[in-house]
Amino acid sequence: QEELVESGGGTVQSGGSLTLSCSASGSLFSRSAMGWFRQAPGKEREFVAAIDRHVGRTYYSASVKGRFQISRDDARSTALLQMNDLRREDTAVYYCSAESRTGTGRNINDYDHWGQGTQVTVTS
Repeated sequence: QEELVESGGGTVQSGGSLTLSCSASGSLFSRSAMGWFRQAPGKEREFVAAIDRHVGRTYYSASVKGRFQISRDDARSTALLQMNDLRREDTAVYYCSAESRTGTGRNINDYDHWGQGTQVTVTS
């Protein structure tokens, strides 16, 4: 059975906004940092954003900093990614991931739980 399930993807025009959700099992969510990654056709998987387990410290890639915001809802075991001012280069499959090894989400190689992904397409 799946531990992480993404939703909220779709098609939007450039400059628009979209919010992605990641529903996790309670046991995994409570002990993990949460992160978002994306992969476009022919490209490597890229880090997008992360939030740690306790303090709420966040990390963003340079390409999305100031436009995207990651948050977590502990009561619902859900991680959110609010995306604003979307651009064509944001088009990709977005994956939710959990990092339970340290709970900090600082090391990309520590993420070992993955959802199936949700498609985000930005056009004009």
